[in-house]
Amino acid sequence: MGGKVPTQTYFDIKVDAAREKAEALRQKLKVKQFEVRDEFAQKYPKAKKYLEKKGLDLGRVREHSAKIIGASALAGVLLLSPPKGQKALPPAHEVVERLKTVGESTQSPEAPKKVLIESLKEVIPEKPRPLSREEEKNLEQVFEGVIGIKARATLEGEHLNTTYGYIGAEQHLRRYPGDTLANHSQDSEMLKEGIAPGLGAWGYFAPSKDKFTRNLEETERWYAVVQTLYLPDWGRRQPYLRDWYKYRKVLIVNTANGNAVVAAIADSGPAAWTGKHFGGSPEVMDYLGGSRYKKGPVVLFFVDDPQNQVPIGPVEYNKLNLEGVNLINV
Repeated sequence: MGGKVPTQTYFDIKVDAAREKAEALRQKLKVKQFEVRDEFAQKYPKAKKYLEKKGLDLGRVREHSAKIIGASALAGVLLLSPPKGQKALPPAHEVVERLKTVGESTQSPEAPKKVLIESLKEVIPEKPRPLSREEEKNLEQVFEGVIGIKARATLEGEHLNTTYGYIGAEQHLRRYPGDTLANHSQDSEMLKEGIAPGLGAWGYFAPSKDKFTRNLEETERWYAVVQTLYLPDWGRRQPYLRDWYKYRKVLIVNTANGNAVVAAIADSGPAAWTGKHFGGSPEVMDYLGGSRYKKGPVVLFFVDDPQNQVPIGPVEYNKLNLEGVNLINV
């Protein structure tokens, strides 16, 4: 007997009915989509024009969303993956042992600086980048043990966007009304950078020449620039942060040669497009790297000095003190 059995025939009828219902539903949804799109265009013509300018079709919102979600997932994977070619830092206890070995094997006045340079190579990556909290903690203990200055990446809850970056040469700042470049130094080399046309972030150091003290003179001579303008909470906490950062002492260490300076923050910058993260006065830059030093990698930490006992200026360190240096494993 040819043809389909009754059960198969009934099945085909059910399938056809289901297809008709699905098609009817699809048509209703399509009509609804057109209605919603037209209603949106009438109520929000500017938004419709903006979306069209961006190449976004309201009828394909789900497709656009899927692309965005996919791109976000890929970005997350890239951010969480370690940078290609980045060297693995050695265990902290190895760094401590090397510090002690170098210190015990030589009595040269340059031994502490050699120790610092070698330890920096072990503790931080070659190219500047934001450091992890563990890396910063290690450096804090190295600086205190080798240089003898208690410096902190985070002080009183404040932290810069990066503590390891490039420093660039800055000009002299006007210290009081009527100040001129010639008044800043008798060393012609120190005057070559010139004087900034505008004032620093905190204005004049003194309201008049009569009120300009020796301490303020040293503050301008050894001043630093940090990017307070890019702090995520600068706009919200600006009054407090402005006072907190004014003349705040920082330890700046040249990671290439070990030279170190304690400077006072007296200006805000540099601009991000310069590729620099910090700035230094002509005197700061000269001590860090010489008269031709215009840009280089440094570590910059806040000086933890509540009693104001650490003077600003060059840091001459020639004694090792490795007691209590117990680096954190990275």
